[in-house]
Amino acid sequence: MLWATQLRAEWREPAEVLSAFADEPCAVCLLSGGEGERGRWSYLARDPDATLTVPAGDPRDPFRALSDLLGPLQLPIPDGPPFQGGVVGLASYELADRIEALGLARQAAWPDLVAARYSAVLAFDRQERTVRAIGRGVTQAEADARAHAALGWLASSPRPPNHDALTAGLSNDDGETYEAAVAEVVGRIHAGEIFQANIARSWAGRLVGAARPFDLFARLIGQSAAPFAAYLRLPGLALVSNSPERFVEVRQGWVETRPIKGTRPRGRTPAEDAALADDLLASEKDRAENLMIVDLMRNDLARVCAPGSVRAPELFAVETFANVHHLVSTVVGRLAAGKGAVELLACAFPPGSITGAPKVQAMKVIAALETPRGPYCGSLFWAGVDGAFDSSVLIRTAAFVEDAEGWSLEARAGAGIVADSDPHAERLETEAKIAALARALEEPGR
Repeated sequence: MLWATQLRAEWREPAEVLSAFADEPCAVCLLSGGEGERGRWSYLARDPDATLTVPAGDPRDPFRALSDLLGPLQLPIPDGPPFQGGVVGLASYELADRIEALGLARQAAWPDLVAARYSAVLAFDRQERTVRAIGRGVTQAEADARAHAALGWLASSPRPPNHDALTAGLSNDDGETYEAAVAEVVGRIHAGEIFQANIARSWAGRLVGAARPFDLFARLIGQSAAPFAAYLRLPGLALVSNSPERFVEVRQGWVETRPIKGTRPRGRTPAEDAALADDLLASEKDRAENLMIVDLMRNDLARVCAPGSVRAPELFAVETFANVHHLVSTVVGRLAAGKGAVELLACAFPPGSITGAPKVQAMKVIAALETPRGPYCGSLFWAGVDGAFDSSVLIRTAAFVEDAEGWSLEARAGAGIVADSDPHAERLETEAKIAALARALEEPGR
């Protein structure tokens, strides 16, 4: 059994605290934007006591290794935040090749799975405007020491913001080539091979001057933090995400997933904006696309949930973000006896909203039309020592790789392709989705 200590402190902005440690390997910040309970909690962790890296070709079972890293379940702090210490991990899209042997190629820099275990965490409660410092240890004294150490992070001096442009510009793949790929997928759908596939295109660039990956994170959340904004620093790698999409959550034995399918850009005026949201809600195409993924996720959850417990309490809700409106549905279920978060991850990965239906065949189509995705469309997750779990779908995400000349980056945006998809309209959808990230990289900060 591990002992736990929780201390309280006055409010500090999570990104401001992170700025002092952002270049440390395994520094991580999970930041929830938005209003209400969904935007309440954010977390910062550093200096893990154990790490796990499972690269391509590693013979280990990544899910068993993840369970071993997490260790036995512990009792939660009764009045504590949802994440009270445990594992934070990155599952690259190609981890799917460990679930279905598809022969997926890999990006050289990114492992299939990387994770770290943290015995000290700062939890930022935006609702109460307080910070909780949580420490765990094999003795009460060790737990106390770790909680006090985490509390000390709040005293670090923040780095000043970078107001310069972070890149000299992004290059992107040929839009006409993307439209041809969409047309090919539409043809395969009409031929009966699949019902839907999510096809993405890429943008690439390099950081300039003194820019570092954290600067993009700070700028994105300053403009409009998404519900699953995140920053992760690894040796020679960094990930910045402003994802609006939950993958799967476990809380007190209940599972929730909130797939996104259906997009409209924001309008230039309030009237135009409202009209675009109404058009999305009324669109039979987008509702059908969303419902396909709801059915896929219901099937995935049913593999680890109690019979009869999986249901969809909310369909086709319009949620609005900085650059787009999205159509979001909710699927829930209760975990079956003996099943936990790691089994759920293994059954549901990769997210259905960024693969397609049927999932395996859609992944084969994606592999034929795209280069390896790496972190894009994978998941960043936390797994608590008490069995709680939450995870994002890594869209609106930039993946950074360090080399002798500095930092290169890649970002992608995709669209769900169905039978009546228009290739040019899908291309425009990808450009609407990438716009906020591109703007944060290319334009000077305020």
